[in-house]
Amino acid sequence: MHDLLPELCDQFEDLVQVVEPMFKSFGARERFSGEIVTLQCFEDNSKVRELAGQNGTGKVLVVDGGGSLARALLGDMLAKKAATNGWEGIIIYGCIRDVNAIAAIDLGVQALAIHPMKTEKRGLGDINKDVHFGGVTFVPGHYIYADNNGVLVAPHPLLLDGL
Repeated sequence: MHDLLPELCDQFEDLVQVVEPMFKSFGARERFSGEIVTLQCFEDNSKVRELAGQNGTGKVLVVDGGGSLARALLGDMLAKKAATNGWEGIIIYGCIRDVNAIAAIDLGVQALAIHPMKTEKRGLGDINKDVHFGGVTFVPGHYIYADNNGVLVAPHPLLLDGL
């Protein structure tokens, strides 16, 4: 099996933007990609729950949690819900918890770190607005690719020659 991101970078160097290396992979899917859906929230995963409950077929949820290391924005119950609803993966600029359970769920999950504390539920968060972290702007409707080599974004789906 080829490593997806190096291949994409080699073939589409002028098109892709690579996110600064900061994420660890936690989900059962080591490789995932899809259309970007964004969420900006801070220490409140109410909107993560809302989006995980929607049809995510062909999509990746990108959560800008402000880089907070004080609360977990994703746990096993929401990861299961997202997988059940067809999400390809979730990338969290923040923390997750229940990592042993998440490792067995058929979902790509990358996050900054692990924290055992859940969030407060205040119903706060902005869905599908441009978010910026890791040196990249994540635009809803653009595409994201992730594997153990990192994360990159492109303005449209990328097809590799010979793979």
